[in-house]
Amino acid sequence: MSEPAAAALERIDLHTHSHCSDGTLSPSELVRLAATRGVTLLALTDHDTTAGLAEAQAACAHHGIGFVTGIELSCCWRDSEIHVLGLRFDAADAGLAALCDAQIARRRVRISAMATRLAALGLPGDALARSALMAASPTRAHLAQSLHERSLADSPQDAFDRYLAPGKPGYVAAAWPAMGEILACIRDAGGIAVLAHPHRYGLSAARRLALVGEFKALGGEALEISVAGMSPGEGAAAERLARRFGLAGSTGSDFHQPGLPWRPLGRFAKLAEAVTPITVRLAQLPRGSAEER
Repeated sequence: MSEPAAAALERIDLHTHSHCSDGTLSPSELVRLAATRGVTLLALTDHDTTAGLAEAQAACAHHGIGFVTGIELSCCWRDSEIHVLGLRFDAADAGLAALCDAQIARRRVRISAMATRLAALGLPGDALARSALMAASPTRAHLAQSLHERSLADSPQDAFDRYLAPGKPGYVAAAWPAMGEILACIRDAGGIAVLAHPHRYGLSAARRLALVGEFKALGGEALEISVAGMSPGEGAAAERLARRFGLAGSTGSDFHQPGLPWRPLGRFAKLAEAVTPITVRLAQLPRGSAEER
């Protein structure tokens, strides 16, 4: 069996979240669950923060799981918010640390602005902001959870639907940096840039094609083409884009919490044989940015 084919058969999850951003488990708890799911290679990719990487790496070593440094960075492409995963970078890179600080500052400003809008609706904006801003990387999900816990929404999703989604009264757009800046930072830190969940941005087929083409031109190396919740048609479209632009294929659950049947840790469709697994690209990077099993 070829190296790419063998890599594709492993249970690999390169897109997960802990309570350091908008997940519910600690990094150690997430790794423990991954071990029970038979995951052999794991990346923790919290939003705009590397705060959980050291704990996740130690837990992976304890459970005999291969570990890859990871992060999910928010950026802007034209008028759309796009998410890019950075994988197997140097977690001590000063440029990446500075970018994370700037991203967290943007998040804190945004959460405060959204809380002000919620207060104007008669909701307890100050209390909601304090709760959300306790997170290392505060997100709209923290506001949604706080609204639900205070019985101001029937569920976190209801909070998004009523207040926090684009076009709703509590929504404030984020001022993210351009995609090129994000990709350059990942590259300078020695990592690989992966375009996350390309099917979720609400783009037409033509705009998605333009996005992936520009991502490649700016130095992007991989595309998520096997993500939990991706339909067969969406997966096939992502595979075609990966082949067209010579991008590796990445797999991940986008796990946030147990109990969500559409995002189970370590379970998703295998890569098509025509797509180079991202593990092949990861293996070509210099040693030192990830721990091997």
